[in-house]
Amino acid sequence: MTLVFSAATALLAVATLMPTIRSGAWWIRCFDFPRLQLLLLSVLVLVLQLALRPVEDAWTVGIIVVNVACMLWQAWWIFPYTRLARVEVEDAPDSAQPRLRLLASNVLTTNRNAELLLAQVRKHRPDVLIAVETDSWWEERLDTLRDVLPHAMRCPLDNLYGMHLYTRLPMHDAEIRYLVEDDIPSIHVTLELDGGRRVALHALHPRPPSPTESDGSQERDAELVIVGRAVKESTLPVIVAGDLNDVAWSRTTRLFRKLSGLLDPRIGRGMYNTFHARLPGLRWPLDHLFHSTHFTLVGMQRLPDVGSDHFPILVELALSPGENDAEAGLDADADDQAQAQAAVEDATFSTSGSATLRAD
Repeated sequence: MTLVFSAATALLAVATLMPTIRSGAWWIRCFDFPRLQLLLLSVLVLVLQLALRPVEDAWTVGIIVVNVACMLWQAWWIFPYTRLARVEVEDAPDSAQPRLRLLASNVLTTNRNAELLLAQVRKHRPDVLIAVETDSWWEERLDTLRDVLPHAMRCPLDNLYGMHLYTRLPMHDAEIRYLVEDDIPSIHVTLELDGGRRVALHALHPRPPSPTESDGSQERDAELVIVGRAVKESTLPVIVAGDLNDVAWSRTTRLFRKLSGLLDPRIGRGMYNTFHARLPGLRWPLDHLFHSTHFTLVGMQRLPDVGSDHFPILVELALSPGENDAEAGLDADADDQAQAQAAVEDATFSTSGSATLRAD
């Protein structure tokens, strides 16, 4: 029994330590994701050990200490995304105007049940819809929303990285850019809110580190660094949203938040796990919305299944500068800047250009 608990604790310790390795290899970066699951496994092992094995020797005590250390380390990373933590984004005052409601959905290219998503859009009436993994088939279905979301940017692709944006708000300076890889688009647009105020919106869907997609995270990390640096210099209120193929608590996403100065409305409210819709025990937050301090939160919810491997997420913000704590968010230090520079240098850039495609 001691050998079993020793082996289980050793595996948990290895899984806990893997993300501390500063490597972009997919088989290392994948351990960023299941921190909650690893925490629960550590709790299970500890409970079983205390129930089945008397604590009467130094070796058993050592196993317990290592396991508890793993639990505390995993809990440190995910604690901000529980209701026990203090919220980072304040609730919007009832009088706060204007407001912006955004729905983001990874539709799954092979999913052919578009009516589920279309019904969600018509029910919740977002001002902005961001859909990723969209191809020409999906474009035909999404275009039926033009009666409520008349302005559109379209980039249908068959490589799982197509992207579409629909909005009822007037668009300015709309671009589809290829920031790192020439087959991975991102949408960048200025939206004109009711009343005339303008906000910058960046919709992203970088390639994930995985054995089927990319051997490493370098390109994803570089895209987040590039966008993070750019929005830090923005003179407009900013929103960054989409499927970032990274969890909220990873070192890379935290670096993005430090570089950009953007806030995460999930902090203090919950994880809002959007992936994997088909695997209830293996879910984590991959679909994100970050915003500048100009916004407060009206509401946020994960929407029901739309036939994809991702759940859609719906966020409503109010433009209310001065409501958030001036110290909210994360700050970048010299080490963070060095990491950011290394991330950009490690990426293999396929293109440095940009293009405006089918915006109307």
